[in-house]
Amino acid sequence: MTRRLALTAGPWALALAVLVSLIPGVAHAPGTPYRQTSYSSSGGAHLAGRLPLAGIRIALDPGHQLGNHNFPAEINRIVKAGRDYRKACNTTGTAIDGGLPEATIVWRIARQARARLEQLGAKVFLTRGSNSERRWGPCVDTRGRFGKRVDARLMVSIHADGEVNRSFHGFHVIPPSRGHLVKPSNVRPSMRLAKAVRRGFDRHHIARSNYIGGGTALNPRNDLGTLNMARVPVAMVEIGNVHNRSDAHQMSTVRGRHRYAMAVVAGIRAFLGR
Repeated sequence: MTRRLALTAGPWALALAVLVSLIPGVAHAPGTPYRQTSYSSSGGAHLAGRLPLAGIRIALDPGHQLGNHNFPAEINRIVKAGRDYRKACNTTGTAIDGGLPEATIVWRIARQARARLEQLGAKVFLTRGSNSERRWGPCVDTRGRFGKRVDARLMVSIHADGEVNRSFHGFHVIPPSRGHLVKPSNVRPSMRLAKAVRRGFDRHHIARSNYIGGGTALNPRNDLGTLNMARVPVAMVEIGNVHNRSDAHQMSTVRGRHRYAMAVVAGIRAFLGR
């Protein structure tokens, strides 16, 4: 009797299973995690992964901490800055003549870039969490290792140059140069990132440097611990010269800093192809 009932119930059980599988959100493939669809306030479904940078982790390094000058012993401490290479932990950075410090300029730019990248779906990490006279660092070795530590796809370090010649202007990008101080496998992707950042700045009509790079706006170096210690593609952009009147004006205005931030974002998207 039991065996006969099981056999006759088979087609009904199969039909019921098919019917249940057609109901949205009830059944899913065995062995796969269930993912609930989220909805926006307008009622439309917001599908995961629809944003162009969804799931990508990005590191931004906003130059020097504002309070570095208050901690000479700490920032002058010697740290590892590459293979068989050591240098001071950090420097104080520069400042616009009678105006904003470099630390504040790049902090504001990095935060604007982070906001936009997050709108595009990225997860963004900053090497420092404040712009404070009461804080210092982090050191160049910590900044260099940061991208790998947060599992970022890439890192962009943002700085402003302090050339004393006021006729010098424009941005340039610094990738790590080939040599024994740098991890060899990181040189080529870092150069690709540097060129992508340059493309982002070109796209936003920011002038290339007239004093470094011979018009290429590229300046590979092997003396920067932030670049030498990196284990993810890395590039440092000097957005302009703080002592040049035109560059300083751009750095001093909300509109100008927004332009720099969007140039950084454009460069990152160019590198990622998104």
